[in-house]
Amino acid sequence: MPVETSHLLLAELRSDLLVPCGPAHNGQAPEQAAQNVLLGAQSGLPVLRRVAVDRAQMRRRQILTYVVATKPLTHADAACLTYRDGRADLLVLPTVQATLALPTLARARVLAGLKALVEEEVAYLEAGIVIRTESARDASTLSHRPDRFDIKTLPIGPRTG
Repeated sequence: MPVETSHLLLAELRSDLLVPCGPAHNGQAPEQAAQNVLLGAQSGLPVLRRVAVDRAQMRRRQILTYVVATKPLTHADAACLTYRDGRADLLVLPTVQATLALPTLARARVLAGLKALVEEEVAYLEAGIVIRTESARDASTLSHRPDRFDIKTLPIGPRTG
């Protein structure tokens, strides 16, 4: 699906747009953790695959942020979803408009994830800057365990037509 005609599902919280996100618990795969970010899908969130991993070193710990793409959603699929934070509303926006409205770091992660999705790769970032990519088939999990994981889901859709 061309980027110009695709849409992203974002959360609006206190007038700020953000990519729906949540924590991963110790030992939990990012794809599993993504199921807890957007609720209401009858068969669970249709996670497609991991598309980006961003690593940031904080003072005392390392934080990994995984960007996980879903399969395309229909309008009916998107209407059933709620964000894990009940104070937020979900919005479906054209991809170009959505990415321009996101904060700089979130925009970098989303753009790297979208590019990796199209090219069937996984993008690896350091603080929002792509350092390498790998074929999605060859991508392996990281060997070290960071102190904290963040999961950002990148719902692609709704489909038109």
